[in-house]
Amino acid sequence: MDKDKKTLKLGLPKGSLQESTLRLFRKAGYHISVSERSYYPVFDDPDISAMLIRAQEMARYVQDGHLDCGLTGHDWVLEQNASVVEVAELIYGKGGFRPVRWVVAVPNDSPIKSIKDLKGKRIATELVDFTRRFLASKGIKAQIDFSWGATEVKPPYLADAIVELTETGSSLRANNLRIVETMIESTTRFIANKKAWQEKWKRAKMENIAMLLKGALTAEEKVGLKMNVPEESFKRVLSLLSAMHSPTVSPLSDKGWYAIDVVIDEGLARDIIPKLKKAGASAIVEYPLNKVIP
Repeated sequence: MDKDKKTLKLGLPKGSLQESTLRLFRKAGYHISVSERSYYPVFDDPDISAMLIRAQEMARYVQDGHLDCGLTGHDWVLEQNASVVEVAELIYGKGGFRPVRWVVAVPNDSPIKSIKDLKGKRIATELVDFTRRFLASKGIKAQIDFSWGATEVKPPYLADAIVELTETGSSLRANNLRIVETMIESTTRFIANKKAWQEKWKRAKMENIAMLLKGALTAEEKVGLKMNVPEESFKRVLSLLSAMHSPTVSPLSDKGWYAIDVVIDEGLARDIIPKLKKAGASAIVEYPLNKVIP
């Protein structure tokens, strides 16, 4: 092995975030191979050595230097009270592009109406330490039990309340539970070991990875539009695009015609394309984007 070879040890979350994380890296430009039973994804970048680790454990391994950097939820950084550098916030998850919430939930017919009513109660959760600190900050002492899974089924016989992760709340409602309070909203974070962050090469490598990942996420909600516009329709078409960020305009070889290229929010495309056509644009092409770097 080349002792002078520079390697960035990267942790990728195994489990619910795994597929969305691999997809994001691929969209950012990395080719990744993952064998079915392997915990070591292979990047086409020889400077990256990757490992699949449960998100719940990631912050501890990054803090202790076993990994230079990794991706995990902000909730697990707080749960482990880890001392790491936050390189970037990346808003994505297994179910979409929104934060997830850790909520206090109880059975629909429970007398518990607020977190103050949790005093002396039994609470089941996977987020034990953060829940304990959160309740202590409110002056509430309760019994907090670690839950190995299927947390929603534990009230009312095995717990008075639960602290559980939710994106839409549909699973809680399906189990006849109601939310009492949201304890924390969490998003995915790209975190770094403090010592690794001080190394010039590793820091530059991590900053480049973060930039590409953020660019790929920005592109998820954008599309490009190309169109040809005759001179007599140019002002009308441009007025429709005036709220967009600086459309690119180029003269075509056909005299009196222009090519316009613009990046817009994907949700606007279906409304604006018919208007552009009516205003005189033709040969309108909508195309997906891989990365948008500001």
